[in-house]
Amino acid sequence: MSAIERLIRPRSIAVIGASADPGKTSGRPISYLQKHGFAGKIYPVNPKVAEIGGLKCYADIASLPDVPDVGLVLLGAERAHVAVRELAERGTAAAIVLASGFTETGAEGAARQQQLTQAAGSMRLLGPNTIGLVNLTDNIVLSASGALAMDRFPAGPIGLVSQSGGILGAVLSRAAARGVGLSKLVSTSNEADLELADVIDFLADDSATKVIALYIEAIRNPIRFREAVHKARRAGKPIVAFKIGRSEAGAKAAVSHTGALAGSDRMYDALFSQLGVIRVKTFEDLLDIPAALAAGRKLSGRRVAILTSTGGAGTIVSDSLGVAGFATPAPDAETATQLRALQSGSQAMLDRNPIDVTLAGLQPDLLRAAIRILLASPSYDALVVIAGSSAVGSPALMADAIHDCLPLSDKPVMAYVSPYAPDVVSVLTRRGVPAYTSAESCAAALDGLLRAEMLEQVQASAAIGTTVDIGDLPSGSLDEAQAKTLFARFGIPIAAEKAVATAEEAEQAARDFGGRVVLKILSREIAHKSDVGGVAVGLTAETIRARLTAMTEEVEARTGKRPDQFLVQEMVSGGVEIILGMHRDPLGTAILLGMGGVTAELFKDTTMRLLPPEGGLSLADARAMARDLVTWPLLDGFRGRPKCDVEALAAAIVDFSRMVAQLGDRLAEAEINPVFVLPEGEGVKAADGLVVLNV
Repeated sequence: MSAIERLIRPRSIAVIGASADPGKTSGRPISYLQKHGFAGKIYPVNPKVAEIGGLKCYADIASLPDVPDVGLVLLGAERAHVAVRELAERGTAAAIVLASGFTETGAEGAARQQQLTQAAGSMRLLGPNTIGLVNLTDNIVLSASGALAMDRFPAGPIGLVSQSGGILGAVLSRAAARGVGLSKLVSTSNEADLELADVIDFLADDSATKVIALYIEAIRNPIRFREAVHKARRAGKPIVAFKIGRSEAGAKAAVSHTGALAGSDRMYDALFSQLGVIRVKTFEDLLDIPAALAAGRKLSGRRVAILTSTGGAGTIVSDSLGVAGFATPAPDAETATQLRALQSGSQAMLDRNPIDVTLAGLQPDLLRAAIRILLASPSYDALVVIAGSSAVGSPALMADAIHDCLPLSDKPVMAYVSPYAPDVVSVLTRRGVPAYTSAESCAAALDGLLRAEMLEQVQASAAIGTTVDIGDLPSGSLDEAQAKTLFARFGIPIAAEKAVATAEEAEQAARDFGGRVVLKILSREIAHKSDVGGVAVGLTAETIRARLTAMTEEVEARTGKRPDQFLVQEMVSGGVEIILGMHRDPLGTAILLGMGGVTAELFKDTTMRLLPPEGGLSLADARAMARDLVTWPLLDGFRGRPKCDVEALAAAIVDFSRMVAQLGDRLAEAEINPVFVLPEGEGVKAADGLVVLNV
């Protein structure tokens, strides 16, 4: 057995600092283990007590008759490392340190945590500052939390990994009340050693776990997290994550627009999307969606039938589904005919959706017949059955009726319990029918099922091109001409341009280009030229001289710096303006694509992809990014506009990503804004660019 398996399925447990009083925090672990029927050996360790719970108590770890698989350390932060060192010396596989007072408290606590990890050596460590773990599959409770003081835990196929100890208890109590079965719950907390990825890796192999739920504060090791998630997904186990921190105050100030558009929470969105992790919006969804996934049914479309005996509740569910993007179409003619035959002559609303079958809650045979018809109907991909007040008195009648129909179809079936009736929810869920007390939860659960089928899996090989010579690049901010020269080295087409120093040179450049041109200041110090009057468009050879003089005065007035270099550029028109940038943070490096130009930060229509471990993005990634944009129709010929050269844009994205990958940590920031995407067959042109290089 691996150390993690011995941690989660121990055959023997030493409880260090155990109390003989089960009412005390330190008395709970042995009480919990005994109450829930732990079949292995329990070794209480306390020099002041001879016996705890009928078990012999040992004075110290050295006195234990055997080497325990797990040491549950109940000592305070100042003494925990002593017990951890002694357990490691005995050869214990893993220790759980419940005490707080480590990195979460500041520098002094961080020093204590380092002392703890040094004491553990090669022994695995869960925590510190953890609530511990609960293995419901094998009735093992390794915790001292009062939140776990319940007589029975419903075992089932959902595993939970939480970086918060309190959340573990919150989810377990909610699941127990609703009849949702869980398999393993592990609080990794400070993650001095064992972290999210380690437990995900274990659950990927755990036969009792079918769905994995995550409560995430921060991913400390993105590479290990990627590997573990890929393993779980290969095992066919969907992963649902609730990541806190969506309301970050703002992205770190950066020179490029990209820094403002790609905050760290957006990076998590990109990571989860690429790995196929379902990110949920609310804490309730962290249980609601796994409960639906655990039923093992597949959702193939957005058409939902609502079967109800109470009109108001049906309307509420229909409205919530509509907001979430689902359709509730009326039954097709054949389905409607079959439904009407169930209650001929009645006033029931059987030819519309919601399908209102009066008295169905009191007539199980009628309910069964309606469910069979709707599950067989080609008009629907899923069914929501509303449990009204009639289900409160006899919840088993409705639960059994729905349950009996489940083998007839693999379409998702769930229930909305309209009155406040937790017992009805529990009975339905335990009978294999995910049940919810809010219409929004039904919509979220169906959305989770749909995303589980549609989530993008980025398995494509990285784009690795020939290495480009970049040995002559200076450090710091490049001017626009230098930045675009760098882009061109990697194959990105740039607009024709010429650097000039005088009004005479500018006029000659405008004559050489012909037609209208753009005039810009050329500076390594001023990144956002438009903000200081450093850009003028639509100029001609006749107007550029005067505009250069005026621009010089305006920029100097606004910045205190008098520009001495300018760029004359062909004026690109007829294309869609796109921003292409990069963003780096602890999760990795991402490529950002979005609506470009001066409105980039205003509209914030963007999408991101994290670079693979080696090389740049693939063409498939790049095409998918373009289709992700809300403004995709503008690229695809919206309302008679000519279609844009999306293939050329995809190639530019790949080339840009290869540049970012090759430069690695030397590249602090890079952005092309805008990239003009011209009509199909005419390519793309980078019209402005920014690059900041580290030393």
